[in-house]
Amino acid sequence: MVTLTINGLPVTVEDSATILQAARKLGIKIPTLCHFELDCFAVEHRLGSCRVCVVEVEGRRNLAPACCTPVVEGMVVQSNSIRATNARRTILDLILSDHPKDCLICPVNGSCELQALAADMKLTKITYDGEMARYPIDVSSNSIVRNLDKCIMCRRCETACNDMQTVGILSGVGRGFEVVVAPTLEKPLSETKCVFCGQCVQACPVGALTTCIGVDDVWKVLNDPTKTVIVQTAPAVRVALGEGFGMEPGTISTGKMVAALRRLGFHAVFDTDFAADLTIMEETTEFIKRVKANANLPMLTSCCPAWVKFFEHQFPDLIYMPSTAKSPQQMFGAIAKTYYAQKIGVDPKDLVVVSIMPCLCKKYEADRAEFGRDGYRDVDIVLSTRELGYMLHEAGILFDQLEEGQFDNPLGESTGAAVIFGASGGVLEAALRTAADWLTGEDLKKIEFTAVRGLQGIKEATIKVGDLEVRAAVSSGLGNARRLLESIRAGHTSYHIIEIMACPGGCINGGGQPFIGGDTRIVEKRMEAIYAADCGLPLRKSHLNPSIQKLYKEFLGEPGSHRAHELLHTSYTKRENN
Repeated sequence: MVTLTINGLPVTVEDSATILQAARKLGIKIPTLCHFELDCFAVEHRLGSCRVCVVEVEGRRNLAPACCTPVVEGMVVQSNSIRATNARRTILDLILSDHPKDCLICPVNGSCELQALAADMKLTKITYDGEMARYPIDVSSNSIVRNLDKCIMCRRCETACNDMQTVGILSGVGRGFEVVVAPTLEKPLSETKCVFCGQCVQACPVGALTTCIGVDDVWKVLNDPTKTVIVQTAPAVRVALGEGFGMEPGTISTGKMVAALRRLGFHAVFDTDFAADLTIMEETTEFIKRVKANANLPMLTSCCPAWVKFFEHQFPDLIYMPSTAKSPQQMFGAIAKTYYAQKIGVDPKDLVVVSIMPCLCKKYEADRAEFGRDGYRDVDIVLSTRELGYMLHEAGILFDQLEEGQFDNPLGESTGAAVIFGASGGVLEAALRTAADWLTGEDLKKIEFTAVRGLQGIKEATIKVGDLEVRAAVSSGLGNARRLLESIRAGHTSYHIIEIMACPGGCINGGGQPFIGGDTRIVEKRMEAIYAADCGLPLRKSHLNPSIQKLYKEFLGEPGSHRAHELLHTSYTKRENN
């Protein structure tokens, strides 16, 4: 521990701390732009590249960046001296001089850190007026928009992509005035091994990386009298949507969300949790067959499209491992365009399926060539949680004042096992609840497999299921997935089943969720809400869902049947890793 003084106030911190961390302990705010940390995911970006956080240190000739300057015993710091304040204003002024002034129509208007900092410092004019960099806007991926005109070279996206996710497509490109963060040769994202997880979007403090907005497409179909438009909502959306309306993080707003979607004009409001229960039926059937045959183990869950694309690029030699089960989003679309369309007497080509997802890669997934038939897509339009918030604000819906609505049937009934898909470890726990009953032939009462819960990057557990000891692992964040798979590839570890989610913490921290601003306590509250929602439901095992049982009886036959494989399963593609 060391003791230092900041603005005349003494503070004692660990010797590994920075001036910025010491100041925060005192309740002193030193502004930052490039600094980025996610405590519980062990991710930190402290390059000091923007210099907005400079402070005066007694005995040091130059100003010091607070975010990456370590504390020392007896250090005396002034964070708000005239010299530091003037330097900070000049630096911010220079950044703004090469930044577009279209704040009113920027996708991150209201949540832009540069905008907020300029407001805090009351910068009302641009002192340095001159040439500005210009780049083409990249919308090639249909998931992420890259507008390099707005890049401030904080390089936070680079840390998210390369260090946290280990995808490795972003780096500094160019020199001097023309330098930006981009893929090699400034390729469009669609021509790279980008997995569209959206963690770079979550990290970006400005509007250089944003979401491909599909709101106008939804308004268009909602106002088309020839279309029947239905919507599905993922489990992680209900514990985050309220944040965009001033509600506390972790508020479970399922009923209000349903009521809001109905007010927007959707013909039916369904729950992706229904399809999550369906996924468990197919995935668990496949798992039990693999275990009994002792073949193609470990089985990897396949709900996360960003993880699947990462796997296709980075581990093509292990492509036999992932479950062939589609994700809940795609299963829902396939059932909606067949079973449900038949029930309501609508031509599938006139039935529009809209998804509300916490994930930007779900936009890419819906567009994958294999997810459609007879000229129509399983899922037509995907909106992120943030985009749904935009629609509700535009429609003048006072979300926090809405009554509680109920999902429509038959695709709206679900169990607690489906809700927990939203948190890391949830898919595996849901599968274990069903596998335990099926392997023992009993209705087991102990269904909380807490060993696979939590925000740790890699969790391991050996779980007794009947006579079988299931060796399981859970990974969230692609960097952790890489470490786990490289260990398996090298023969150092072995498992029966592994759940992998691309985003740290799982879907609750997806790239399309409300921005957390580096505050991982928000993710923790969302996770707590997910498990609270599970406990509050009367049915907590997927195979006990009456609507799922009816679907198999009336339409699919049994889990793993020919029709189930035709509609609910897929295959994977070996992709270039460059």
